[in-house]
Amino acid sequence: MSKLIKKLEDYRLENKISQAKLAEILGVTFVTVNRWLNGKFAPNKIQKHHIKKLLKDEEE
Repeated sequence: MSKLIKKLEDYRLENKISQAKLAEILGVTFVTVNRWLNGKFAPNKIQKHHIKKLLKDEEE
C-alpha cells in the first residue's frame, strides 16, 4: 500500500467515513476505492491529485 493510500485509509477511519462515502467525495465508485485500499489498483494521476487535495484540505 502506497503512503498516499495509507494516509487516505487513516483519514477515512479517523473521520468514520465509509468506503462508499469516500468514493462519493472523490467522485469515483465504491469499487475503485475498495480496490485502492486492497492494493489491487493504484489511483491514476487525476485521482491522486484529488486525494492529495482532500487530505490537504483536512490538515488546514
